[in-house]
Amino acid sequence: MAGLYTSLRPQPPSSSSSSQQSFFSKVLLLLTILPLSLAVFAFVLQWRGGGVDDPISRWSPEESNKFPGMDSSPLSTVAHSSSHSSDCSLLAHSNTPSFPYYKDWKFKLHSDLKPKICITTSTSAGLEQILPWMFYHKVIGVTSFLLFVEGKAASPDVSKVLESIPGVKVIYRTRELEEQQAKSRIWNETWLSSFFYKPCNYELFVKQSLNMEMAIVMARDAGMDWIIHLDTDELLHPAGAREYSLRQLLLDVPSNVDMVIFPNYESSVERDDIKDPFTEVSMFKKNYDHLTKDTYFGMYKEATRGNPNYFLTYGNGKAAARIQDHLRPNGAHRWHNYMKTPKEIKLEEAAVLHYTYSKFSDLTSRRDRCGCKPTKEDVKRCFMLEFDRSAFIIASTATEDEMLNWYREHVVWTDKAVNLKLLRKGILTRIYAPMVIVQGLRESGVFSSIVSSAQKSISKDKFLASIESSNSSKAAASETLPSRKIGKNQHSQATRRVLEESASHFEFYEEAIPPRPPPGIDEDVITEA
Repeated sequence: MAGLYTSLRPQPPSSSSSSQQSFFSKVLLLLTILPLSLAVFAFVLQWRGGGVDDPISRWSPEESNKFPGMDSSPLSTVAHSSSHSSDCSLLAHSNTPSFPYYKDWKFKLHSDLKPKICITTSTSAGLEQILPWMFYHKVIGVTSFLLFVEGKAASPDVSKVLESIPGVKVIYRTRELEEQQAKSRIWNETWLSSFFYKPCNYELFVKQSLNMEMAIVMARDAGMDWIIHLDTDELLHPAGAREYSLRQLLLDVPSNVDMVIFPNYESSVERDDIKDPFTEVSMFKKNYDHLTKDTYFGMYKEATRGNPNYFLTYGNGKAAARIQDHLRPNGAHRWHNYMKTPKEIKLEEAAVLHYTYSKFSDLTSRRDRCGCKPTKEDVKRCFMLEFDRSAFIIASTATEDEMLNWYREHVVWTDKAVNLKLLRKGILTRIYAPMVIVQGLRESGVFSSIVSSAQKSISKDKFLASIESSNSSKAAASETLPSRKIGKNQHSQATRRVLEESASHFEFYEEAIPPRPPPGIDEDVITEA
């Protein structure tokens, strides 16, 4: 110690080495005292219980699997038993705490964000399909939904749930609606006339176009910026944006662009027992527009697998249109404008994922919606695409086992070697984002919470009244309508003759764009890859 104190004594200024030694000694003393002081202070706080509490120590073992925010969430208490409908067997809550921060399934946060996007659809599906489809699109930025419902979707158990969701407008196919659509200017124009008064897919195509025309007005009145027509077996895949967001994707579109084309990818199922395509299908066949010509035609034979076309169904994608004056539908796949030719762009990465024939039951459900005869000639009146025609004939004439064998041969991708080859070539691709989002929504209890909340809000009297009202509306809608009813009857046939005879009074426009197959080639041109 004597040496230490000696080193701290002032030294004569003439000795530079002694001065330097004194400086280092002071620094060493400071570095020694400071940590010791902090350690003593910390020890005193710890000994006295200074109020520093580890939040993890407050969690009980049974709560150790919870995430912050789950306790206060109304979704955390929803169990499997909250589903009161057979529709909701696929909507049940899971114990896995994925997506724990969906405190408000109404998704009303950030409603002022731009652009505002509206999706319109014509559907007869149940809740097990509509809810995952709808909330997936809410997650990626869709603001509003216009649902033109009939069949199962119009039943009280389903429609009341849909009506309870903010941002959703349900439009029923009543007599009043059909009478209003019978007055549409579309009937006096030629662009859709080749689809009038035909059954099945043609009738649906006209119905979708008329619904889209009404949806434009509703979306504009609601202040929407973009409108998209999608079926409930289609999910938008906003790849290529800075984030996985449809809103961001459309925000980056130049202001002079009127329409954005999403090329479609088609689901390629690997099993014949798919129940929930949105969470069980991850493999898709890419569109011609997203492949090189050499790859597409070089692998055409392997990709087609003996089917009529490269895709089972359509290959010309879907479109989003900027809402503006004089906008009109141009069939279910495109939009147009009465006053100009819209400027359009085709997205190079984003796509619409089409889950077509992804369930074996899709064969019979399509058959049950159409009353055509299962002959090669008659199905041409009912279906626009060749695979739909073949599927209808098989579903109408074959046994259950024969149907399943046909389904496995033409739809299911069971050859893993071929799958791997096409994946490496880029014909097939894996896309997991929709699967993760929908599964996360389901596990968080969003779907079952919606159903439970809607059912609790409806009193028994109101529920019975809604059933009576629905039945009366259906009865009224089933009556014979004026000559412009979409279905086939004597009045409609007479009207069609009048329309054909007075074609000189029509406004002529380019014909509506129907669902079209992808490009095909002759067998002798196909080259082996």
